[in-house]
Amino acid sequence: MNTILETLKTKSTIGFLTLCIAAISFTSCSNDDDNPDPVNEEEIITTMNVTLSATGGTITLQSQDLDGDGPNAPEITVSGSLAANTTYNGSIELLNETETPAEDITEEVEEEDDEHQFFFTTSGAVTGVEYDDVDGDGNPVGINFTLTTGDAGNGTLQITLRHEPKKPNDGTLADAGGETDIAQSFSLVVE
Repeated sequence: MNTILETLKTKSTIGFLTLCIAAISFTSCSNDDDNPDPVNEEEIITTMNVTLSATGGTITLQSQDLDGDGPNAPEITVSGSLAANTTYNGSIELLNETETPAEDITEEVEEEDDEHQFFFTTSGAVTGVEYDDVDGDGNPVGINFTLTTGDAGNGTLQITLRHEPKKPNDGTLADAGGETDIAQSFSLVVE
């Protein structure tokens, strides 16, 4: 009787070990991780600096949101008013100020210009924006642009950076799709 019990125990142990080895083999021999896709994380953008230069001087616009998605709204500053009926050369700088020193995200947007595009929406005395730069395929990017003012009054300039928009597109956010990296509206005075 002892021999029968010992035989059953041995067979049970062998069967259990065989199942364990099989389970380990099935879970550890997967090919899924041989060539994983590279992860292209979204940029952290805390600050947008916009410089507008014309013969009459330079105006700066800044949106700074150091707590990111936190409870505080971005701090918006505009250094002065724009001149009426004037064309300004514009440029955008993006920073991640959660790092020290601040990381220049503009460089990453330039390197991945085929995956980024700024979109501009104007109203009132700010009459239009034209792109001054393109990606390798000839599609607009918007780090550099020209802004035109009309007669004296109030106006707005909304700037939105989209990640992986459809290119080419019709110049609207609706047609472009993609993900918004940053969007800010500036209230401007034109004198």
